[in-house]
Amino acid sequence: MDNSTLLVLGPNAWVLLAVLLVLAAVLWRTALGRPPLQMLVAGVRALLQLAAVALVIAWLADRGAWAFAFVALMFVVGVWTSGHRVAPEGRWWVAAIPLAAGVIPVAALMFAAGVLPFSALAIIAVMGQQIGGAMSTVTLSGRRIRDELVLRRGEVEAAVALGFQWPAARLMVGRGVAGEAVLPSVDQTRTAGLVTLPGAFVGMILGGAAPLDAGLIQLLVLISLLVVNATAATATLWLSCRGAWVAAGRLNGAFPACRRFPGL
Repeated sequence: MDNSTLLVLGPNAWVLLAVLLVLAAVLWRTALGRPPLQMLVAGVRALLQLAAVALVIAWLADRGAWAFAFVALMFVVGVWTSGHRVAPEGRWWVAAIPLAAGVIPVAALMFAAGVLPFSALAIIAVMGQQIGGAMSTVTLSGRRIRDELVLRRGEVEAAVALGFQWPAARLMVGRGVAGEAVLPSVDQTRTAGLVTLPGAFVGMILGGAAPLDAGLIQLLVLISLLVVNATAATATLWLSCRGAWVAAGRLNGAFPACRRFPGL
């Protein structure tokens, strides 16, 4: 095997990719009752996007300033993706708030400490992971809080009847589930090196980096993601408890059961 790659690449790899994608689509449809086209489109998009991104990153290698433009594109796509998952017919653009709240302060700290250099490859790699983590957290926490508020609407109304304001009443219900979106990051950090070997760590080892240096870099990434995701979940909870996702006059759209909450 070529020691520059983790897996053996060649024609068999492409055949296996197609088989795995079709298998995933079949399971998505037969076991989970979801449209198989979603899975197929996701796989094809990933192929095309990774190919395009590889070319863009190669072009940006010595153009540090342009890296921020590419990161901005990542951010916009992340807002669009998570926003439409949480509020498909509501104020989906509100997702920009928790994403920015999670990513910008942590990235600023890394720049200020001199840990993250003004290198295109470093900026795209690190901030891309942070945006991706925040995007997943906003999606999971936003949907989970939304569903919990609908399921336990009686508790919210009871709290309001006792004198609580609507945001405070929703907070008592939503707070317990908001943090669940951060648990995958916590588990990934706890089990790093035991259950999984993060991709950046393996890539640096294959690239010839010293094991301790690779470990420290990966640790910085993992811990930064904990802060990013925890902040994104907190901001999502705050916005959800104040009805920020719901467009005025469209309470029956993105959040169908929100019409039951007069204060939303």
